[in-house]
Amino acid sequence: MDLINGMRLFSRVVEKQGFAAAARSLGLSRSVVNKAVINLESPLGAQLLRRSTRQVTPTETGLAFYDRCTQILAEVDDALTAVRQLDDSPTGNLRINAPMSFGTLHLKPLVAEFMAQRPDLKIELVLSDRFVDPIEEGFDITLRIGEIQHVTSLISTQLLAVRRTLCAAPDYLRAFGEPASPRELKSHRCLHYGYQASRNQWRLSGPNGSKSYAINCELWSNNGQVLFDAAVRDQGIALLPTFIVGEALQTGMLRSILVDYAPPAIALHAVYPRHRHLSAKVRLFLELLEARFSGRARWDLVE
Repeated sequence: MDLINGMRLFSRVVEKQGFAAAARSLGLSRSVVNKAVINLESPLGAQLLRRSTRQVTPTETGLAFYDRCTQILAEVDDALTAVRQLDDSPTGNLRINAPMSFGTLHLKPLVAEFMAQRPDLKIELVLSDRFVDPIEEGFDITLRIGEIQHVTSLISTQLLAVRRTLCAAPDYLRAFGEPASPRELKSHRCLHYGYQASRNQWRLSGPNGSKSYAINCELWSNNGQVLFDAAVRDQGIALLPTFIVGEALQTGMLRSILVDYAPPAIALHAVYPRHRHLSAKVRLFLELLEARFSGRARWDLVE
């Protein structure tokens, strides 16, 4: 068990990028964590970590060893869980984080379904549009929309391509006219996802390639539902994902415009800590996510 404990402490140092941070997260002293790593390096005859006054990073050997450690530790944890449980029903808590609009529109029925399937599992769903650190904040699964940066301590699984479209209410288009090209957006009322400090531009790919176009922004918000509500009330043109506007496009409350121009592709990802990737509760919920959101999304089937 000393070897297993040493592997756990080494893995936490890699994930926290430092001995002090790893020690704090585990409630141990820095010296205990440092000694555990030294005890791993000595019999291996290899340096696992590069140590400096500013940060600690794994060597090439250390990174390879970390990958094996996470696999072994996950198997050990699963073995211990299997012994403690008399059946295959996962117990404990499952903490999930997701964007506000996607969570309220599409994740809540999935969570209710999972609760019915796994009555012994307690679930905490936190919806927020801010960026969260899954490890620091203790989330088992985090759903993210957009570009995912590689982080050694995290695994990312793409679930679904997320389409976005330029759209406006029919009454707005009758009153102000429909733009014939993206260059005309600067003379329209535009509803922008982001903050006022962000640039008043939309990047679109069309017949002449990908370009940034100036817009006249009347509303900024970091929540897509706010922009959607303004759009259906004839307040302007919005650039929004179809998981928000799909139903409105199908019923005619909104109309897609400039259909030959598309914003950069983004995707929905499930992100989870590497050392928990074989956890039964994470695996089962991930399987449900993949079953519901694989292929073409239902909100894109009719437009």
